[in-house]
Amino acid sequence: MSKIVVVGSCNIDITVECDRWVHPGETIFGNRLTVSPGGKGANQAVAAARLGADVMMVGCIGDDVYGQLVLKALKENNVDSTYVKVLPGENSGTAHITVAEDDNTIIVIKAANDLVSPSLIDEAWEDISKADMVLLQHEIPAATNAYVIEKCAAHGVPVLLNPAPVAPVPQALLDKITYLTPNEHEAATLFAGKGKADILDQNQGKVIMTLGSKGVAYAEKGQVITVPGFKVKPVDTTGAGDTFNGAFAVARANGKSMQESISFANAAAALSVQKLGAQGGMPYLHEVEEMLK
Repeated sequence: MSKIVVVGSCNIDITVECDRWVHPGETIFGNRLTVSPGGKGANQAVAAARLGADVMMVGCIGDDVYGQLVLKALKENNVDSTYVKVLPGENSGTAHITVAEDDNTIIVIKAANDLVSPSLIDEAWEDISKADMVLLQHEIPAATNAYVIEKCAAHGVPVLLNPAPVAPVPQALLDKITYLTPNEHEAATLFAGKGKADILDQNQGKVIMTLGSKGVAYAEKGQVITVPGFKVKPVDTTGAGDTFNGAFAVARANGKSMQESISFANAAAALSVQKLGAQGGMPYLHEVEEMLK
């Protein structure tokens, strides 16, 4: 069984479903309100755990009812929350999501996620150092991500960074990351002035670029390869990228090739968008295996 450690955000998603987008200054009626666990870090942890990995979450929550819901969800999905710290007097992170017209918008309030510190990494290091893969995102402080990357690189621990929400990453850190999973917009920001082909060619085996409905691209042996996605009717795309990352990490940690790992992750992500909620639609291993058949 692969061991995955996720260092990142734990949120509660507050989702409103609407028939259409609301315009500035306008009030409309929504159809349904859903309060569910989320956060890119916790989402990736749940996705990996449902696909059979031994998963540990490292992060921070507040001492509020939302924090209790986060811990409950992690426990229900067999994610080790030993290093999910409850911070007295702090609020847990929240994501405020509107779903309309087959898409979504998201506003994130970081709260306790902004207090994930290098000292917490040191506290959890014995477990982090044993991971087959460490997953990072951009919903905790950049300095903490940098600390994880440097420490893992020094000890030979593979790191996957999902650079979302997009923010600049120094080239020295990009060089130490094992896998980078940007979408096209994020890649253009991280590698300013370079086109897709150049980004992939100059980062062979490292950059896995998601292209929406066009699939996922990477470069190998001087060739750009695009792995097609699965055509499904989406209900809620929230968490699809997190599912992709968690699934890719599990497949790669279990020894699958790049192409096999991406196909596995594409199937998991396609399944995830067919239900409401970031974690609610995340598939289990047998569902992904069935889809790949």
